[in-house]
Amino acid sequence: MQKRLTSSLLSAAVAASIAAIAAAPAANARPTAQNATRNANEAATARHYAALIAGAEPKTAELTLFFTQMPKGGDLHHHYSGALYAETYVNWLDKQGWCVDKTSYKIVTDKAAVAAEKAKPLEGRSCLSSADVYADDYTWRELLQRWSSKDFNNHSETQAPPDRQFFQTFLYFGPVSNTNFHEGLLEIKNRAIQENVGYIETMFKMSPFVANPQFDADAWNNARDDAALDAQMRAWMQQLDGDAKFNGAIADFTARIDEAAAGIDDEQFTMRYQTYVLRLLNPSQVFSSMLAGFKAATKDSKIVGVNIVGQESQKVSMRDYTLHMKMFRFLKSIYPNVKIDLHAGELALGDVPPEDLQFHIDQALNIAGANRIGHGVDLAHETNVVGIMKEMHDKDIAIEINLTSNAFINGVQGQNHPVTLVRRYGVPYVISTDDAGVTRHNLSNEYVLFASRYKPSYAELKKASYNSIRYSFLPEADKSRLMRQLDGRFAKFEAEIAGLDHMRPANN
Repeated sequence: MQKRLTSSLLSAAVAASIAAIAAAPAANARPTAQNATRNANEAATARHYAALIAGAEPKTAELTLFFTQMPKGGDLHHHYSGALYAETYVNWLDKQGWCVDKTSYKIVTDKAAVAAEKAKPLEGRSCLSSADVYADDYTWRELLQRWSSKDFNNHSETQAPPDRQFFQTFLYFGPVSNTNFHEGLLEIKNRAIQENVGYIETMFKMSPFVANPQFDADAWNNARDDAALDAQMRAWMQQLDGDAKFNGAIADFTARIDEAAAGIDDEQFTMRYQTYVLRLLNPSQVFSSMLAGFKAATKDSKIVGVNIVGQESQKVSMRDYTLHMKMFRFLKSIYPNVKIDLHAGELALGDVPPEDLQFHIDQALNIAGANRIGHGVDLAHETNVVGIMKEMHDKDIAIEINLTSNAFINGVQGQNHPVTLVRRYGVPYVISTDDAGVTRHNLSNEYVLFASRYKPSYAELKKASYNSIRYSFLPEADKSRLMRQLDGRFAKFEAEIAGLDHMRPANN
């Protein structure tokens, strides 16, 4: 009976997926002559794209041209600090009056030490300004290899494991990434517009927290007793609700976001912000930061969700994973209108013992109540994989696909990537970047990888672009506005590609 049920569920999901993918966006049902032209352009674009992915070796240069021009809706899994390229952070050093240690490649923020270094002749300096870094090609390239993934895959010397290298980049550029927020958002916006991305939902800032050693001890003791844990969280939440210093920190936090975001939105582009907690901290710090994030999201409409970040395979992350999900469940019951988007299952076989691959996505959905799932790399290993996919399909919960990131950090790519399951069984998905500055790519590149590796139809690609608005945490009115913009952008794009297609020689 169970086997028949499983087969039935999967078959139904497959049928639903095929039907959804085959359906063009509603705006394509156009009875007028103008709409007939648009439909013809769409069909020509589909033929053009099909030619680019045909054969054993897709035409990646032409796909790059195609996807750079194609409207991509939005980017829903996007880390602000990891999105900016190292070049930007180096440029900001002088603005802050800081320098980079020539040996460790870490930032020196002590103004007296920096002044002393600047007084020395260049050849005698151990700490370099922005111009000094660029002037010394060896130092510049060494810095890039620590502040990003540059040269990792073509470098022959002994290296750190890729996941360690990735997460350690934030320790290098971290100090300067916490400066010049408005300028950084403008750079992200302008780069997005250049590649026809109209919306970004970025994980911008960690919400404030406080430490409470007694809460830590009690939380670990109560981790398996839901009633006791809920009572503990409720008691401290009530104390924090009346804590003027804590609430002042939240007010300052939202004010900084509003200041940084001023003037970012316009007719071409919209940005919204997720706050996040760091799963590597002690329970009191995680819970108070989580509470601050939920409170901030209720106070400021620019903050559309709460997330949790930090290397999932790290010991503290694994130890406290279920505890964190229970914290989300508790706060979601208090603030039911706040959306949560959780990094879950960013794990591969060998990262952790096999049994630790079996429950992270499940708990993010069924304990925490996640509205979207980030990564979901371990999907095939989850004990409840069929139930997970059915739930995400039935409840319309999207998963964020980050191909470059998953290949670099976890070594998961090609037919080993869970996007193959997601597509087969009708789970909603979006294509996103993760940390494009660290791994030195962009959203167009993610679409190139997706198309060249998995050869989806043009209708499916177009649906993925619309999905990145549909599954955003925006209010419905804003979604409708961006969907209408996307309709217009696709009409223009498809007209241009139809014209380009007419230029192709018949034998090509």
